[in-house]
Amino acid sequence: MRRIKFACLLSGLICTMFLGACHSRDAASVATSAPARTSITALVWAPDWPEEMLRIAADFSKQNPDVHVDVQFMVGNSVEENIKPRIAAGTVPDLVSVNPNAYAAELADQGILADLSHTAAWQRMLEPLKRDWTSHRGKGFGISGGVATTMIYYNRDMFAKAGITAPPANFDEFLQDCAKLKRAGLTPVVWNGGFPNMLGNGPFSSGFANNVVAREPDWRNKMADGSLDLNTPEVADIFTKMALIPARGYVQPNYMSTGYDEGMRLFKEGKVAMAFQGNWAAGPMLHGNAFPVGLFIPPWNARGEKVVPVLGSETGFAVCETRNKAAAMRFLEFIAAKGFSVLQAKRHNISPFQHGAGTAVSDPEIVDYTNAVSRYAVTASPYYSTLPSNTIELLHELMQDVLLKKMTPRQAAQRLDASVKNEAKMHYK
Repeated sequence: MRRIKFACLLSGLICTMFLGACHSRDAASVATSAPARTSITALVWAPDWPEEMLRIAADFSKQNPDVHVDVQFMVGNSVEENIKPRIAAGTVPDLVSVNPNAYAAELADQGILADLSHTAAWQRMLEPLKRDWTSHRGKGFGISGGVATTMIYYNRDMFAKAGITAPPANFDEFLQDCAKLKRAGLTPVVWNGGFPNMLGNGPFSSGFANNVVAREPDWRNKMADGSLDLNTPEVADIFTKMALIPARGYVQPNYMSTGYDEGMRLFKEGKVAMAFQGNWAAGPMLHGNAFPVGLFIPPWNARGEKVVPVLGSETGFAVCETRNKAAAMRFLEFIAAKGFSVLQAKRHNISPFQHGAGTAVSDPEIVDYTNAVSRYAVTASPYYSTLPSNTIELLHELMQDVLLKKMTPRQAAQRLDASVKNEAKMHYK
């Protein structure tokens, strides 16, 4: 009887072991047949569209189950200040936001950023923009996030209440309109003192356009070789105008602590009459307001002189030379195709691509504005693609110090000039 029980137990054990072995072989077979999943990091500048970026990454992974995207958002005041520590630490992401400037171009020539000139996204990008994204050695180092231009959005009802019948055509008229708005009990314009990136895109870029670019056609080459003189009354005037607006009481209270989102909120809530912004913010700036909104070119020109608008490439995307480069390239192509329409749903920006972007939407006002400024004989680039990267970081401090009266406009011009010349000395060949 014991032998029978033992035999049964032994038989059951053998069956169990056999089934376990079969299960292990099946599991191993499944594991072998399942594709390996690659995880890529995307370091992205998205101060006004983080949810859209997360959705793009999720949509991409659904359609590409072999790739997971770890989205990391940049913080602070510039793209460059986020990239530099990663490069120094040797922890570059697989995909990264970049600006079309000399710093990013140099990263491409150093072999840190991959050449994108073979991609479908590059081939579809507008020809004038490709020049912005081509390095000294001919590498296509980035794909533009859009056609960037800056303007002043204004509350038409507030202008009517103050008796202003047309937007100002020069800086003197701008000051006169600010005075009219203030007399009507209204706050004329929002000043983003707590977010110097917007000061750079707004009053600095427009000031540089009208005080430097308008006077020196070869400004870009001269800045690169260190021969452009920025220690001038004209450059000091850029900072003077920036400080003059709050000095006359034409801005909101506590303007030095006003950040990006708060500045937009103040305009949308009808608490200020005007706001410097880019066309990248057209979606939220033009829609959902209780008042009609208009646009005009920032009139930072002197009376009798033709205004110089700001027009160029928006912050875009690059792929780093990592082991995950192939997967990151696929994600880049997705952003520039299906993903772009997701961005457009909120931003309503101008597509940088020749053949559109699916269901991309651009507001007629923005299209008309961009078409109008593109016809100007002289236009200037946004400050983030104009200045050397180290100078961009310095400029943020200079603008805030001038607004806080820690530095004079003349001193700011001197330091800006010294920084640009020092960068040229280190990098110009």
